[in-house]
Amino acid sequence: MDTNTIAIVILISSFVLLIMLRFPIALALVASTLLTVFYLDVPLPVIGQQMINGMNSFSLLAIPFFILTGQIMSEGGLALRLINLANLFVGRIRGGLALVNSVACMFFGNISGSAVADASSVGSIMIPMMKKKGYDADYSVGVTISSAIQGVVVPPSHNLVLYSLAAGGISVASLFLAGIIPGLIMLISLMITGYIIAVKRGYAKGEPVERKEIPGILLHGFLSFTPAIIILGGIVSGWFTATESGALATLYSFILAFLIYREVPVSRMWMILKRTFRTVSMVFFLIAASAAFGWVLAYLKIPSMVTDLFLGISDNPLIILFIINVLLLLLGAPMDMAPMILIMTPILLPVAANLGMDPVHFGIVLILNAGIGLLTPPVGTVLFVGCAIGKVSIQQGTKAMMPFFYALLIVLLLITYVPEVVMWLPNLVLK
Repeated sequence: MDTNTIAIVILISSFVLLIMLRFPIALALVASTLLTVFYLDVPLPVIGQQMINGMNSFSLLAIPFFILTGQIMSEGGLALRLINLANLFVGRIRGGLALVNSVACMFFGNISGSAVADASSVGSIMIPMMKKKGYDADYSVGVTISSAIQGVVVPPSHNLVLYSLAAGGISVASLFLAGIIPGLIMLISLMITGYIIAVKRGYAKGEPVERKEIPGILLHGFLSFTPAIIILGGIVSGWFTATESGALATLYSFILAFLIYREVPVSRMWMILKRTFRTVSMVFFLIAASAAFGWVLAYLKIPSMVTDLFLGISDNPLIILFIINVLLLLLGAPMDMAPMILIMTPILLPVAANLGMDPVHFGIVLILNAGIGLLTPPVGTVLFVGCAIGKVSIQQGTKAMMPFFYALLIVLLLITYVPEVVMWLPNLVLK
C-alpha cells in the first residue's frame, strides 16, 4: 500500500475504534487526526492553525446566542404559554393533547432550534399532562420525541448555522427559509399519525378553551413566539446578521422572562449561563476538532474518492441519493448530530454537487437525517430524554415512536426527491 492509503486506514480505523471504545466524538477526531499527521510527518502547528481557523468565524457567534435564547425561554416558563397557544388551535380534536404536543414542539423549536431542548421543555409539561388525562405513557413519549425533531429543521436551528460553516459559508437566510416548508410537512405528517393512533386507542377529545381566556392566550403566545420572528425576520430582511439577530432575541427573551413574567428569579440566570457555556464549549471544541479532521480528509483527497465511489456504483441520481440517505440514517444511530454534520458535509457535499443538487437542498436532507438519528439507539439523545421524563423503558419508547419514525422517513424521501419542497421559498424570497 502507498503512503496515502495507509494514512487513510490509520485515520478511519483509529476514529472508528475510539468511537467503539466510547471516547467522546471530539477527542476521537483529535486523536485520529494526530495519529495520521504523525504518520504523514505533517508539522503539528498546521493542525493547530486549522483548529483555530475552524472557530475563526463571526457567524459562529450566532450559536451561543441561539442556545442562550432557548435556555432562557425554557427556564422562564414560556414553553407553557406556547402549549396553551397550540391547545387553542387543535386541543378540541380527538387525541387533542397529542396534537397540541406536536404543534407546541413546532412553536418551541422555532425558538430553541434544538430537539433535545424541545423534548425536555415541552415534554416535561406535556408528558405528565397526557398521562394524567388517560393517554398511555409510551404513546405520550413517542409523540413528544418525534415532534421534537422539528426543532432541528425549522429556523432558527443552530444546526443550520453549523452546516453553513461546514459547507463553506452557505447563506444562513437561505437555509432558514428552506427549513420552513419541510418543517410544516413534518408537523402535518406527525399530527395525522398521532390522530390515527388516538382514534384507534379511543383517546378522548380535549376540553374547550373558555372564550374569555382566548385574548390572553393569543397575546402571551405571540410574545413567547417573538424571538423566532426577530431572528428569522432580521436575517431574511437583511436588517441584521445571524449573530445580531441572536443577540437581540436573547435580550428580548431575558426581558420577557425575568422582568415581565418574573416566574423565576434573576439569580437563576447564573445557572442558565453555566449550562449555556458548557454546551457552547463542547460545540466549539467539536468545531475545532472537525476542522482539523476535515483538513486531513481534504489532504488525503477522501471526498473525491467518495464521489468516485458513489458514481461508480450508479450514474442514476435517484439511486445515489437513496444510498446517501441510508448511509446517513445508519450513521445517525451511533453518531450525535453536530459531529455528523461537521464530518459528513465535506465528504458528501461534493457527491451531491456532482449530481446537480443545490447545497441548501442537501443541507436540509442531511440535517433531517441527523435529526431522525436522535430517535434511534445507541446514541438517541432525544429518545433517552423522552423516556426519562415519561418513565418508560428505551424498548417501550422505541416501539411507540416507530409509527412517527416511518412518517418522518416519508417526509425525508419527499424532500430528497422533490427539491421544490425545499427550494421554493428561498427562491421566491431571496432571488
